[in-house]
Formats: sequence, structure tokens, C-alpha cells
Amino acid sequence: MANDQTIRRREKLEMMKSDGMSVYPESFSVNYNLNEAVHLEDGVDGVRIAGRIMSIRNFSHLRFITISNIEGTLQLLLKKDEIGGSLYTQFYHWFDIGDFIGVEGQMYTTKTNEKTLRVKNYVFLGKALRPLPEKWHGLSNVESRYRQRYLDMMMTKETKMRLITRTKLVRSIRNFFEDHHFFEVETPVLQQTSSGAIAMPFKTYHNSLGIELHLRIAPETYLKRLIVGGFTRVFEFAKCFRNEGISPQHLQEFTMVEGYAAYWNYEDTMKLMREMMLYILEDTFQTTKIDIGGQIVDFSLDWNIVSFRDVIFKDTGIDIDLFPEVKDLFQETKNRNINLDHLDIELLGRGNFIDLLYKKVCRPQIITPTFLIQHPIDLSPLARANDKNPAITDRFQLIVNGAEIINAYSELVDPIEQRRRLEEQASLKNNGDAEAMEMDEDYLTAMEYGMPPISGWGFGIERLLMVLTNCETIKDCVSFPLTRKL
Repeated sequence: MANDQTIRRREKLEMMKSDGMSVYPESFSVNYNLNEAVHLEDGVDGVRIAGRIMSIRNFSHLRFITISNIEGTLQLLLKKDEIGGSLYTQFYHWFDIGDFIGVEGQMYTTKTNEKTLRVKNYVFLGKALRPLPEKWHGLSNVESRYRQRYLDMMMTKETKMRLITRTKLVRSIRNFFEDHHFFEVETPVLQQTSSGAIAMPFKTYHNSLGIELHLRIAPETYLKRLIVGGFTRVFEFAKCFRNEGISPQHLQEFTMVEGYAAYWNYEDTMKLMREMMLYILEDTFQTTKIDIGGQIVDFSLDWNIVSFRDVIFKDTGIDIDLFPEVKDLFQETKNRNINLDHLDIELLGRGNFIDLLYKKVCRPQIITPTFLIQHPIDLSPLARANDKNPAITDRFQLIVNGAEIINAYSELVDPIEQRRRLEEQASLKNNGDAEAMEMDEDYLTAMEYGMPPISGWGFGIERLLMVLTNCETIKDCVSFPLTRKL
């Protein structure tokens, strides 16, 4: 059926061209957006708008047409005695649902209380050669919605609203940091080492230089190089790439917001991140109360603060401090019948094993905003050790609804200690831990020129949007999620 419709639309296109019609005109001047026009007073004349035709209802001497774009929808009225018989008949012969139209007319409200534009003149603005889907919902269409995201944007209100919210969220975050005197910067996507986070990188090859490169997993070490160079407050909207498993909370390509402040510690950053969250909630959603899984969570209330050790002990009964060796900790989880469901679990270092245990057992149970602090040092190769207990770091994560929203810490600025930790990570990688960090000699050299006290943070735009819009899968939080090739 769709193929037959496409054939007929192509035939119409050729006939329109043969009649001298401009089927793909250069432009059309509008004076209102659709979301603005719908709020105009009745009687306002000379309204020029444009959009895609989403529905047509035909009556004997009039037609109601709905046009739409990402921001809004408006009803049009075509009356034969108001636009003339020629234009009225022409619309019937040439226009299809999905085509673009530009119109001029006067606003009024129908008897059913719907804002409508009475069209006095129109212009054809573009032919859709394929018909729009009549129905676009349900599990059977999930993959098609991701593959043809442009159709999902047209047909699914929730998708439209979430992507608009993403744009507003990014603008709000940028405004917040600029208002707090942070410089927005850019750092390389192609890097020679996969440093800045514990994750498996994507690899590529530079033909001219003859070297293997990685797509960055985080902008961290380059942002810190900027601090070495004299910047004191920086942030970046950084495209990052991690070659890790697919899940409702993970993307292999995502947008990270990462920033650093010289002379701060992680407690200063905790205050900033709470202030940021409240600011973007008010600015983007006009409220600090968010519906999360049917529970209203008010971010303006006090946030819980809990240590990594305490949360694992509460949920598993295991005191991780009593198990300095990963093999003993692994055995204790088996003794307690805790199944972590990981293929290469015996190859993990202690830090990554503890992180896996926490993510599988503890994190899903944290719903309200919670600062998780005092991470084991094995889990934080770039974080500063706590002065009183060097086995833990001055670090925090913000957890909401079982998802990590923000990761932050006081940075390690001692180049000798940093070298020792990276050597440990390199040893783990050589022994099979694919997510361990690599040695980064260039970054260590930069550190040796001297670094001030620093605190930094990072968070993913998609993860944040997922939580704040009560979304079940992170794929819905990007415009064009990656799908397997057909």
C-alpha cells in the first residue's frame, strides 16, 4: 500500500512540475511560529505561518487542516468562498498529508474552542514522496522509531517534548556555569591514550601519522592540562565514547559535561552541584519537584549523604574493608549467594569488582537524591586520597533513581603518586582487565610542571535527562540513537 501511495505522489509531483508549479520553493517568510500563533487573539490578521500537514478533514465547501512542527500544532480552515474555487480545487488535487504548506490569514476560535487560522492564501512548500505512518506506537515499532527517528519526532508527542527539554537543559547548564565565571573550552576527541575514566575505548587509526588512536572516554586529563596552563575554572560539553555493554542506562556515544575549579575541594563541588541542579530544574521545568516512577521527589529538600562502605554493608552484609584482596572479596560474595552476572569477573581488579557489586546490588535501591562518598582508592585512579584514611578518596557521586547523575572528586595533583597509581592500572590492564586505565606519560609530564589544588566533576546529559523526565531507556534521550545495521 505504501509503495502504491509513493508512486501516486511521484506522479503528482511530475504533474505539478509540468503545470509550472514550484514544488520545492526557495523560502517562505513567516511572522509567527506555530506555538506563538496558537496564543494570538481572535481577529489578528496577516498571520503568516508554515508547517507540515498532519491531517486533512474534507467537507463539502471547507477543509480543516492540521499543520505541525517540533514546537507546536495549529488548525487551518480553507473555505471555498474565502480563498476562491481555483485554490480550493488545487489543494484537493495536489496536497497530501506530509506535504509542507505556507499560509496567510486571520485568527479565530471555532465553536469547539480550538484556535484556527482562516486561510486567505497559501503556497505549496514541499512534497512528501512517502506517506507518514498511520500508527506509530507499541513495542513492535520500537526499533523502527529509533532507526527512523525523524518519523518518531513527527508522530510521538513524548519524543518531541523530551528532545525540546534536552535543548533547554543544555542551555540552562551552559548559562549556569558561565554565570559562575567558568570558561567553556574544547579538548581533543582523538587521543593517544584512553585516560580520564575506567572504561573500554573505541580504537581507530590515523593514516597520515601512522598511529593508533582512541576516541576519548572522557576529557578529564586535557581539561586538567588547561589548569596547568593557567585556567582556573573550565567546563566542556564533550562527546565521549565507551565501548561497553548496551543497557537502558548506557550509551556508547554520549555527551559529557565536565569541569574543573582550581583551589577547590570536593565539598565545594558538592555545594556547586546542588546549586546547579536546583537552578536547571527551576529554569527548565519551573519546579524542583520531579515525578520519578510515580514518586514525587523534591530536590529542594536535604539530600542524603552515605559512604561507599556503608551502602554495600547495608545491602549485602559485606564489610569491604575486611577484604583487601579481590579474590577473598569474590569468594565472600559467592558465600552469600550474590550473583553478579559478569563474564570476566575473575579478571577484574579490586576497584572494578567493588564497583560491580555496588552497581548490581546497591545502586538500584537509591531513589531520592543521595551523595555517595568515600570511594575505595582502587576505584578512583585520578582522585585525591583522603588525608585521614588514604584507603579512600575525597570523591562523591550523586545518585537518583538508581542512576549515577554526577561523578566528582578532589583531584590527585601529586605526579609521583599519580604515576604509581597509573602503573597499577597498567598492570591490571596487562592482566586482562580491559577497563583499567593506560599509562599516560604526556599527562604525567604536565603534572610535573605543577598543579594547584583542584576539584572536578562530570555528568552525562542523556543520563540526567533520563532521570528528570522519568524515562525508561536512555536511547530516548538522544536524537539519533545507534542501532544495528539492517
